Amino acid sequence: MEKTQGKITVEVASPTGFCFGVKRAIESLEKCIDECVSAGEGNGKVYSIGMPIHNPQEVERLCRKGLVVTESIEDVPEGARVFIRAHGVPPGVKKKLQERCGDRVTDATCPFVKNAQEKAALLSGEGYFLLVLGDPDHPEVQAIVGCASGDVSVASSLSEVQGLGKKDKLGVISQTTQKTEFFGAAADVLARKSGELRVFNTICGATTRRQDAVRKITGIVDGLIVVGGRISANTAKLVEIARSRGCDVLWIEHAGELDGRWFAGKARIGIAAGASTPDWLIEELKIAIETSQVSRGMEGYDGRDDD
Repeated sequence: MEKTQGKITVEVASPTGFCFGVKRAIESLEKCIDECVSAGEGNGKVYSIGMPIHNPQEVERLCRKGLVVTESIEDVPEGARVFIRAHGVPPGVKKKLQERCGDRVTDATCPFVKNAQEKAALLSGEGYFLLVLGDPDHPEVQAIVGCASGDVSVASSLSEVQGLGKKDKLGVISQTTQKTEFFGAAADVLARKSGELRVFNTICGATTRRQDAVRKITGIVDGLIVVGGRISANTAKLVEIARSRGCDVLWIEHAGELDGRWFAGKARIGIAAGASTPDWLIEELKIAIETSQVSRGMEGYDGRDDD
């Protein structure tokens, strides 16, 4: 898709916007909120342990509708309506939520994340040392690790993979938003570190397609704007891929963060977005570029058109 304004051409990577798992989760959450409001239950409040998706602007919109983001099970009132986000939670957390709130727990874990959880349980149950390729602090990875019944480790870099000792039986899975290059390189290294190696590629298809789209678009643009939450793992991977290919990248959460100086000397601009970036934020960005002074390279532009 191309749109032209003055001397700047805007090329939008495809796909953008919510992936299947995030879209499914948001639709499920909004349904929960609407049902609570209609039934007059709990003042329309639906509780989530942690942000339901890693996009602050979309979470803010949902909070205005009735979402309440908490950080612990104890913050959820007994009998309240509870929502399990797309990243999932460890089995122990889900069990405690069900004990506290009964059948008022809605599990919106992404099917691709559930697949990774199931593979973790399978490999661990069959006696494999489990290695998860991902960020140990990410809630999805923590939920996956919680599904393992035996020894498990997490590696977020190739150096950590290389530092793993030899294992008789080694099982490998990945965070669903991992870069395919890292997954492939890690598998090559681990093949020499185990007597028996079993690998499941649990990177989701939506992640792969978005990463491929960024690789493609970096070859035809002078710079790339990546729009998405700064705590979004899949958005961060898109930025890393673009930068690794020598592309000038501007990572923003919303159009108000644009800086007109970045556009100087650029004739073709690309836009890419993480899987948790809503369409309305992408549309706001396109409008800002097409209709405001930023398309003319005005210095100090802050995303607002004061004309």
